[in-house]
Formats: sequence, structure tokens, C-alpha cells
Amino acid sequence: MKLKKDYKLIIMYNSTFNMVRCRSSVLHYLLCFSIICSVMVPFQLQAQSAQDEMIIIGSKLFTESVILGEIATQLAEHGDIETDYYSQLGGTRILWNALREGDIDAYPDYTGTLIQEIIQDSSIQHMDELRQRLVKFNVEITQPLGFNNTYALGMREKHAKRLGIETISDLRNHPELKHGYSNEFMNRGDGWKGLREIYQLSPDEVTGLDHDLAYRGLESGGIDVIDLYSTDAEIDYYNLKVLEDDLHFFPEYQAVFVYRSELKDKSPTAVKVLNQMAGTIPEPQMINMNARVKLDQIPAQEVASDFIRHTFDIETEVKATGLWQRLWVNTLDHLYLVGISLGLAILIAIPLGIIAVKVPVIENTVLGVVGVLQTIPSLALLVFMIPLFGIGALPAMAALFLYSLLPVVRNTHSGIKNIPTPTMESAYALGLPKTVVLKKIELPLAMPTILAGIKTSAVINVGTATLGALIGAGGYGQPILTGIRLDSVPLILEGAIPAALLALAVQGLFDLIEKQLSN
Repeated sequence: MKLKKDYKLIIMYNSTFNMVRCRSSVLHYLLCFSIICSVMVPFQLQAQSAQDEMIIIGSKLFTESVILGEIATQLAEHGDIETDYYSQLGGTRILWNALREGDIDAYPDYTGTLIQEIIQDSSIQHMDELRQRLVKFNVEITQPLGFNNTYALGMREKHAKRLGIETISDLRNHPELKHGYSNEFMNRGDGWKGLREIYQLSPDEVTGLDHDLAYRGLESGGIDVIDLYSTDAEIDYYNLKVLEDDLHFFPEYQAVFVYRSELKDKSPTAVKVLNQMAGTIPEPQMINMNARVKLDQIPAQEVASDFIRHTFDIETEVKATGLWQRLWVNTLDHLYLVGISLGLAILIAIPLGIIAVKVPVIENTVLGVVGVLQTIPSLALLVFMIPLFGIGALPAMAALFLYSLLPVVRNTHSGIKNIPTPTMESAYALGLPKTVVLKKIELPLAMPTILAGIKTSAVINVGTATLGALIGAGGYGQPILTGIRLDSVPLILEGAIPAALLALAVQGLFDLIEKQLSN
């Protein structure tokens, strides 16, 4: 009887082994892919550390900042300074923290922003005092570039005239008006927070949105009042009424370049280049450059080059890139972000899923932690990574890695836990070691479920990676950000369509693998 029972167990084991043999090979391929991706991380670290030798200039999301950063970059390169330019990095805090951490060396900003948002002391009245206060941060500024780009509130001219609104104080009598402000303005002390308190404004509806999209909302009638930069080209283009700041809330926002004090030792020539720009850009000229980029759709590189030629009598080289070249570069950057982050996630998440099954005491903890990571907003997670990894591809990959864990961990856990009990009893009845059972039985049988989790992670990863452009990671998010800034649908589609196609391609690839497993 015992021989007969053992014979049945052997038949069952052999049947199971034949069923999982092809699935084991898939596991080996996934393991190889993950190891290759993990080996690529040191190369990324080496590439990032190599940037320490060059001067890195950054800029904020909006057009004016991009143009100023481009001018500084071209002047530096003309002076034989090795330069890298991270444009459209996000808001003030991202640039400021990147500067303090040494991830960038300089970026354009405004005295009012430094006083109100960074130092947060409105009693500062003079440039010398501002410079003294910045010294404790190991940060210095140039002389003003030549124009004041202060905040303002604006409405459609006809609408304001019909309601008799001339000043910001007049808004108190019209709480029904819909206010739409840029997200940064909403959260700044020198923005909506302070403005609302000083002017005693209590509108029925206040919405936060992208600054460049606010003009569309104003034109369509979806928004009645928006925040403006006084050098915005759209003020004249949309025939807007700039409301008088009758209580003098907004300070002066003289444009300057902010740079790390160490830059004077690292590259005195770079500091000289930045100071060379002081007093060279009057307000009408800045408005004109903004209009050429934003309204006439002329590339910022070309507008910056024209300014340098007319102002400094210097010819700079503008590297024009065609659609296919940009698409190729963005595709490689995007695949790089997705490939490494997903490979590392597979390498870590599958063992975590196994541990969650095999060690019941920490099962809920493991699943709970990866679940919480998934609930953190993607943009917030990207920003959280900056203090740890700086700006560029590394923080983006770290955030994408954390986002990729949950589907793979949970599906690995479910796939192993739901293996039929008779199958497991047969394996253990034959006296197979636990490691052999895991490798030859459990993981192969759970592979379809694990692959489904990997497929989900990969598709989410492709979409979320577009946000990496906000911290200088490149990829398909770069043309999307530029398209939003320039109100250019073709540029938005240049990033959105390839990202969607890549997500479909990744899903199709894993569908084929699953289909092979089922045969």
C-alpha cells in the first residue's frame, strides 16, 4: 500500500513539474532582467557624480525663467565653461533646495520671492540687507537684471469695466467671482495667503491650477480673476485689466541670478558671466522675449541667442533638434527610467511577497507598508526623493521603484498563498526541501499571477515617469511640460502619444508572455 501511495505522489509531482517547467524559465529571464537593471544603477551614480565637474544652471517652470536660464547657459558655454542646463524644474522650493544641496549652481529668481518666500521677512528693504541675510545660506545674488516682474491680479478688460472693478479692494464687493491662481501663488505668504488677509477677500470659489492654463480659463469664462506676472506677454494678448494694488501688498520682484557661494571658487568665470547680465534686460525687452517664445512659438534657445547677439555682440551656437531626434532621446530617457525602476522592483518585490507568505508574523506589516507607499501622491514622492538623491534621473527612479512594489508584492503573495493544498501536500510528502518546493513548485505555479502584477506595475510606471521631467529626469514628460507652458497641443501630444503607445506595448508584451504560459 505504501508503494502504491508513493507511486501516486510521484505521478502527481511529475505532472506538476511538467506544468511548471516553462514557467521556471520565465522566472529566470525575469531574474536576469532585474540583475542587469540593478547593475546599471552604479553607472547612473557615476554619470551623476561626473556632473560635479560642470556648472549646472536651473530654471523654474514658466517661460521667463526658461529664457533667462538659456541666456546664462549660452553665455557660459561661449566662455568655454562646461555647462548643463536643467529647465522647467518646478517651483521655488525645488530650485532653492537643489541649490542648497549643490545639485545646481545657479538659477534665476526674484528679490521679492527671496524676501517673502525664502527668508520670510518682509522688513528687508534693500539689496545689501538681502545679500547679508543670504550669506548664512551660503548663497549670493547678482545685481538686478534690469526689470521688475511683480505679482498682480488680472481680469478680462470688458468684465472688469462692466462691474466697475479698478483695484484689488474692489473685489471685496464681488465674492461671486471665480478666482483661479497658480498652485505656487496659492501657498505663498506673498501670494494668496497674505493677499486674502490684507485685502479681507472671501470669494465663494478659489481654484489652484497651472499658471499657463489660467489664461485659458480666463478666456473661456471659467475663471474671472487670476494672478499675473507683470512681464507676462499674455496681458496684452488677452486684453486683460491689471488691478491696482491699492494697499501696496506686492513687493518689488527684481530679477536676479541666485548662485552658491562656492561657485566663486569653483568657476570665477561663471560668476562673471552671471554678473555680466546685470542691468541688460529692461522690462519691455523681457516682455518681448516672453511674447516671442509664448505667443510666436519661437524656441527659447533662439530667442536667447538673438538677445545675446544684440546685447553683447556675441554669436552663440543654437543646436536645433528635429521631432524624430527629440522623440529618440525622450524614448531612451523614458525606457531608462522605467527599465531600471521596474527591474529593481521585481528584484525586491518578489522576495518581499515570499517573505509575507512564509513569515506570517510580518505578513500584514509588509503588505501594509507597500500599500501606504502607493497612497503617497506621485509628485510628492518625487519631491521627497530630492534631498536623498538630488535632481535628475536617480530620484525619479527611486520614486518609480517604490510605486512599482505594491502590485508585484501583493500578486506574489496571493499567487503562492492560493496554490491548491493537494499540490503542496504532494511536494512535502515526497520529502522535498522547502527551498526546492519554492523554486520548483510555488514560484512557477504563481508565475501567471506574478506576471499580472508586474504588468500592472509596468503600465503605471510608464505613465508616472512623465512626472520625472519636473525634477530634471527627462523622458516623455519634457515635451508635455513644454507644451503646457507654451499652450502647444502638438508638443503635449509629442510626449503623451508615445507614452500611451509605450504603455500599450509593455502591456502587450506581458500579455504575450502570459499567453505562452497558458499553452
